[in-house]
Amino acid sequence: MTSLAYVFPGQGSQSVGMGQALAASSPAAAAVFAEADAALGEPLTRLAWDGPEDDLNRTEQAQPALLAASMAYLAVLRERAAGEVAAPTFMAGHSMGQYSAMVAAGVISLADGIRLVRERGRLMQASGSGRDGAMAAILGLDDAALPELVRQASAHGVFGVANRNAPGQVVVSGERAAIDAAAEIAKSLGARRAIVLPVSVAAHSPLMADAAARMREVLASVEFHDPSVPLLANADARPLTTAEACRAELVEHLTTGVDWVRAVESMHDAGVTTFVEVGPGKVLTNLIKRIAPDATAWALDEPGAPDRFALPTPSVPA
Repeated sequence: MTSLAYVFPGQGSQSVGMGQALAASSPAAAAVFAEADAALGEPLTRLAWDGPEDDLNRTEQAQPALLAASMAYLAVLRERAAGEVAAPTFMAGHSMGQYSAMVAAGVISLADGIRLVRERGRLMQASGSGRDGAMAAILGLDDAALPELVRQASAHGVFGVANRNAPGQVVVSGERAAIDAAAEIAKSLGARRAIVLPVSVAAHSPLMADAAARMREVLASVEFHDPSVPLLANADARPLTTAEACRAELVEHLTTGVDWVRAVESMHDAGVTTFVEVGPGKVLTNLIKRIAPDATAWALDEPGAPDRFALPTPSVPA
């Protein structure tokens, strides 16, 4: 039998208009957006659908809007795929996508998830103030050279690998001096390109320690449940099967990296043959095709479909 995993995108997959056509065709999707608005007490949906883009891309707005859109896609998948698509054996989220995965797996409620990612975004921005943080994309560097990159760049300041997204594609994060140095060091180690990104927050680095400490306090008052489906930790792909493991993950992943390669490989090694990206865009689908080329990767977001939704085909027998 085909084994299935649901994967949930993180910040960067948001776009103005996401989920609008879906909500117009599906009461279940519309209800998700209505609940998100109610949870925040403001019209998040209007921003997600109408923009402006600069406002939507702000971390504290992008994260709850993306979670709502991802859950809208999940609601329609469950609505339309009854008996056609197998239940997933794993769920995994990329960075902020962990919150989407936890809502999908019943760990936290949608309303709590929406409020939590709003606070997460605010805390990340605040944690970065006063620290000259930066991030850079390193393309074409052999994975075997990563330890040497970390060793050399760390001599210039706080530095680490924020995202290992696919073979030869990583994002590094830390103090700006270390990031600027890393861009040159990476080229000397064989990288094809090194691009300093236009961001001011050093996500998934020790510079997020203040945000992690505050997030621990915020999460302590939220009700968590054991996941209905095993989740995977961002840093090392270990299974998350209890409520408390999930709570700890949402603190730890702020200061540690996202090893998406390891997560996909772990699910594939466990028998997953089909990955379904639940949410806007196709970022994870494209990464998975590079990590596990013999697996099937399918994005529910299909621009050519009337409501931008397409079931995985061929359908996977339940």
